[in-house]
Amino acid sequence: MSRDVAVLGAGMHPWGKWGRSFIEYGTIAARKALEDAGVDWRDVRSIVGADTVRGGYPGYVAGATFAKALGWQGARVTSVYAACASGAQAINTARTQILSGLADVVLVVGADAAPKGFFRPAGGDRQDDPDWLRFRVLGATNPAYFGLYARRRMALHGDTLEDFAQVKVKNAASGALNPYARYRKTVTAEDVAASAVVADPLRLLDICATSDGAAALVLSSMDFARRHGQADPVRIRAVSTVTPQYPQTVLDLPDIATDSAATVQPPERTFRASIAHAAYEEAGIGPEELSLAEVYDLSTALELQWYEDLGLCGEGEGAKLLREGVTSPGGRVPVNSSGGLASFGEAVPAQAIAQVCELTWQLRGSAGERQVAGARVGITANQGLFGHGSAVVAVR
Repeated sequence: MSRDVAVLGAGMHPWGKWGRSFIEYGTIAARKALEDAGVDWRDVRSIVGADTVRGGYPGYVAGATFAKALGWQGARVTSVYAACASGAQAINTARTQILSGLADVVLVVGADAAPKGFFRPAGGDRQDDPDWLRFRVLGATNPAYFGLYARRRMALHGDTLEDFAQVKVKNAASGALNPYARYRKTVTAEDVAASAVVADPLRLLDICATSDGAAALVLSSMDFARRHGQADPVRIRAVSTVTPQYPQTVLDLPDIATDSAATVQPPERTFRASIAHAAYEEAGIGPEELSLAEVYDLSTALELQWYEDLGLCGEGEGAKLLREGVTSPGGRVPVNSSGGLASFGEAVPAQAIAQVCELTWQLRGSAGERQVAGARVGITANQGLFGHGSAVVAVR
């Protein structure tokens, strides 16, 4: 039995700071996805919503919220929460329902109206919560973590401020061509260097913003797609949702300690590398077959790390790959052809879904000026708090 599911429709609401309800954004994205799929809302047999969050905790039951907004019609409903990986978890839930025969057509929606500034925990004392602890005990906000990670790469691999700036320059050039991006302006390395220092060594333009936005997908069984007149749709071939493996020897968000490797050998792969490996293994492909990738660029330095974790290059070679133009538009494996979070900002439950929207448009050949020539295989990579990893492989 084929494990592929078809992507019949993709839709988004433009990202920015609009000052309206996340329900409005998500409903617009959902209707666009339904229109793109040519599917009537009443034909959808399941809705999976990626929960809107407030400082690390679910804020709203998204599945039922969107089912009501679109009009009660009796479909199954599910709500999922996995922080920044919520969208991929929602896609995986929809895929599981389709492959199990519970539903032929599933709508996946994620939307957020993000708070101003960086994310922080909700109020109250939660001393068993690693996210609360790293804020309250260490004062380690997200930008502080990004800065520490950048310093680590500089010390271990020789990455430079110029390398970090070039990631922003690359992604801004793609974002300027994306009608859904919040920031649609090209920038130079000089612009990055001139922006305010937020968490040394990272500047304001090295770090992604928080945003309002939404993304939605209509997924179906391959049989339904063929009956619906789509003989060769974009297909989701793998979804990875792996967790870390003991012992963890590298400090990572939100954990504030590492395990001892004195008596236990470290795992074969780091957590992030294991996310992509599981997706490749399920899809039966390797990184050498990728046409493009959408990765979780919370900061410019973190994008370079994903190059290595995706297997596009060896450890410590991310900056070299960037300098050679491999990940730029027109390169061998363009990364973040959408513009990435550098151009969108974080709308947490929507961002992993938005990554798959970009893969869908690229694999269809309908991405306009952003189009990656001959795109056939794409991967997304994302990471949520508390050990939620996610990667999605899409093919055409």
